[in-house]
Amino acid sequence: MRIALTGSSGRLGRAIFNALATNHAVVGIDRSPFSTTHVVGDFTDAMLLREVLRGADAIVHCAALHAPHVGTVPDDEFYRINVEGTRLLVEASLATGVKRLVFTSTTALYGHAVLPGRCTWIDEDTVPQPRSIYHRTKLKAERILEDMAGPDLQVRVLRMSRSFPEPANVMAAYRLHRGVDIRDVADAHAAALTNGGDHFQRHIVSAGTLFKPEDCKALAVDAASVIKLRAPGLAAKFAQRSWSLPQSIDRVYTSKSAGAVLGWHSRFGYDEAFSQLERGSLEVLPPFSQSNGQSE
Repeated sequence: MRIALTGSSGRLGRAIFNALATNHAVVGIDRSPFSTTHVVGDFTDAMLLREVLRGADAIVHCAALHAPHVGTVPDDEFYRINVEGTRLLVEASLATGVKRLVFTSTTALYGHAVLPGRCTWIDEDTVPQPRSIYHRTKLKAERILEDMAGPDLQVRVLRMSRSFPEPANVMAAYRLHRGVDIRDVADAHAAALTNGGDHFQRHIVSAGTLFKPEDCKALAVDAASVIKLRAPGLAAKFAQRSWSLPQSIDRVYTSKSAGAVLGWHSRFGYDEAFSQLERGSLEVLPPFSQSNGQSE
């Protein structure tokens, strides 16, 4: 396949390029130059976009303004890039005969569905309740895609959970309920390029959880006990390092459809976070170091 990839210089774009380039011809477009980017420019440039899409079978759209831009970039720019840019991309895809569009979205748009003092079980049936301009614009983009999907353009929306570098103790625990390895996210995008089914599909992409819905009440007030029961391997690794287990967990992301419909399953759980820490991977920060606080 010939695949156009927006946001190809970003962290996720690079991972997706790496997952696809062995078997497909990938053309990357990004405003910042990088070895995975072939066209340097803004994907909202209609003429440039038509050039990139010419002859493409599919497009993976992961270019966007994100949570770290909130408060530093005007809301109008969020709408221009995340909403109108997505609309432009769909129109250009239909005009140039692109048959499949895979859109990177975020579990962060569930926002206010996560309630203080409780643990919320979140799957694709959970109604998003966005909090920030980032969340609102990603949700608007999803709705545009849903409205415009059809026989001429199959659309797959992937709501990915946290996958950026974090302190090892945080990342390992998050792999139980709200985190995912960036390579797994890239694999999900690859799977979404070829699967069958409905014209429009939406899937959560998060590491497989060991928790069960009936654990939520206890997870909110005594998460450590539930972790010892459901994930004794992680509890043992924390004990070996004299790390404290989380005392409360406020959400569990789980996908009802990615396995059955996409044929995708995460490969890298909490064990990989420990392995990356031991080999000095830049993907994992030192334990208990300060994170930047961005949301997934």
